[in-house]
Amino acid sequence: MKNTVLSIVFLFSTVTFSQTIERIRSEKLNSTREITVKLPASYKADSERKYPLVLVLDSEYLFKPFEGNIAYGNYWDDTPEVIIVGINQNKNEERYDDSEIDGASGLPVKKGGAFFEFIGGELLPHLEKKYPVSNFKIIAGLDSTAGFLNTFLYKDIPLFNGYISLSPDLATGMEERIAARLSAFKKPVYYYHATSDGDLKKFQLKIKALDANIKTVKNPMLNYKFDDFKNASHYSLVLNAIPNALYQIFSVYKPISSIEYNDKIVVLKEGYADYLKNKYDTIEKALGIKMNVRLSDFKVIETAILKNEAYTEFEQLAQISGQQYPKSMMYDYHMAMYYEKRNELPRALKNYQNAFIKEEIGDLTKDMMLNKAEEIKGKLPKKIKGNRKAVVEEVPTETPTEVPSEVPAETPTEEQKPK
Repeated sequence: MKNTVLSIVFLFSTVTFSQTIERIRSEKLNSTREITVKLPASYKADSERKYPLVLVLDSEYLFKPFEGNIAYGNYWDDTPEVIIVGINQNKNEERYDDSEIDGASGLPVKKGGAFFEFIGGELLPHLEKKYPVSNFKIIAGLDSTAGFLNTFLYKDIPLFNGYISLSPDLATGMEERIAARLSAFKKPVYYYHATSDGDLKKFQLKIKALDANIKTVKNPMLNYKFDDFKNASHYSLVLNAIPNALYQIFSVYKPISSIEYNDKIVVLKEGYADYLKNKYDTIEKALGIKMNVRLSDFKVIETAILKNEAYTEFEQLAQISGQQYPKSMMYDYHMAMYYEKRNELPRALKNYQNAFIKEEIGDLTKDMMLNKAEEIKGKLPKKIKGNRKAVVEEVPTETPTEVPSEVPAETPTEEQKPK
């Protein structure tokens, strides 16, 4: 017999698109708890796509700020779509009891211990069974719940990859224990915490001591950020901290920016296609998100290849584009560029003609392929030596469309969205 039994009752499912409120009967807590679940706009019940999870404590006032920031970041494709789940703790005695920690051991006790077991033993298994939750999970809270969420770091196999601790009320010794635990991680871990000059003084000292201790940690698996906001109160710092935390944790997901292009890509002597492949491999490994390369990122790499005259890399780029967009003209376009820059014009022409019969994608159009083919044809001799056959058939004359020489705009298109 299973050691946990969940009784799920749906109250309603029309709060907003793909948002529901559930009441979950917990054996660990011997009570019924209310959670809010917001599913991504792209969610489909029959899809195999999975999404990172953001678990928000103190949901009654933290859920909306997280929801808004995540929606904004996703609109610009800076942050991925996620499943947001909020645990409502709208009674002060409830949130404090839920966050009870032993002063000596630093571990959850009494109701806090039961709440700890509810999250790890009941809630997460339920969410993973019912919703397409990936292996990447984040937990967030404020003051008491922020201090409490750090106890999940102490598990041998932590349940969360990212921790957003907003003005945490740290139990005795946590400023040392947390730093020690972060130093021992063997897998990537993301840790964010924040305070402000207007924060509660009793919190500030330990928060800053924790920051000093974490800064001594030499663990390449740790992605760490601390903010000390000016002119912000204990409560208003939340609105500054949430976007900073999300952009820190999801920084690897963002499209290639002009800064990244100038500082990391165009300065390379080689390996532009490898840079692109490694970026998306890292997104999949770190965040559990498997997605096609954004069209804007392809254009950035094309620009770097052209600028540095590393034309042989178009062949490597073609392998990536052909695998990810097999019905589009992108593979043949990249191969045509490869042959054109090597002055293998008949082969270049053949690929431009092949591209014409495939699907348009992004700014690659049939007109562009006809124009490029006509341009190449004009550079070819009328007949191949020793052969009376014309090299190619006539193609309509159009004004050639040149490959962009500037870094393209970073606004995402529908083809760029993760699968």
